[in-house]
Amino acid sequence: MPSRLRLGHIVYSNCFPVHARLLDQPRAGDPALIAGIPSELNAMLREGALDAAPSSSIEYAHHADRYRIVPDLVIGSRGAVRSIVLVSRVPPAALGGAVVAIPTASATSVVLLKILLAVRWGAAAHFRWFDQAVEDPFEGGAAAALFIGDVALRPDLYPGLPHRFDLGAEWWEETGLPFAFALWQAAPGDPGRLRELHAVLRESRRYGEDNRRLLAERYASHFRMPADELDRYWGDLWYTLDDEMVRGLETFYRLAAEIGELGAVPEWRWTEEARTAQRRARGLRARHRAYGRSPGR
Repeated sequence: MPSRLRLGHIVYSNCFPVHARLLDQPRAGDPALIAGIPSELNAMLREGALDAAPSSSIEYAHHADRYRIVPDLVIGSRGAVRSIVLVSRVPPAALGGAVVAIPTASATSVVLLKILLAVRWGAAAHFRWFDQAVEDPFEGGAAAALFIGDVALRPDLYPGLPHRFDLGAEWWEETGLPFAFALWQAAPGDPGRLRELHAVLRESRRYGEDNRRLLAERYASHFRMPADELDRYWGDLWYTLDDEMVRGLETFYRLAAEIGELGAVPEWRWTEEARTAQRRARGLRARHRAYGRSPGR
């Protein structure tokens, strides 16, 4: 009997709606869930300790030759995301030459911040890593700091500092495109098992959609958030990797390459059952218009 697939699970609340059934109503034969923060899951997938994971979208760009994207699944936003926040002592345009602290838990959000600083705000900052779970970056002299996940959702996140920016909202205003923070990625493997994984994940996501309010009430204490707030947060996120989300990803990858954070825009490689999705994405690439400043372009 083949062993269960090892599926990474992001410990933040933003991943829960896709893995909702797996967590709330587990069944024999489900993938084995292995929890971690995004950077840990990226490393585990890279090292072969996971078969699939909702990994940072920039992780795919760095290792597109090794991974396949599970279609239709994403953790993204169309505008404000609320859980990716830059907190600053000064306006972002004034961060040129200043120290900006970036969390070790993140990968995609760090590159997104660097793009926004370069393209939207014209500021060439100096970056320093910090552990957002235990460190106060401002005590170390940082002028600004990026926070992600449930830490960024805390109402007591440096309320005395005057400037805070939701990176999902800033990206939307700059490009008019949604943003994909994480993609479900898999190492190439048995096509039948990857088809089963895709079906299980879609069924689990439907369970999360159909029971969102109930799940928010049930897991509010786990995530240390009021049920109303958790329900609203989940409702504001986007979990479908549609054509517009792919356009946003392509723009993100291109801009990351332009600022030197990526060697080249990757080719799209999908799990075996997604040949039609792969062809659609390739057609979209051929039709993709040049990046512009006007929302909706």
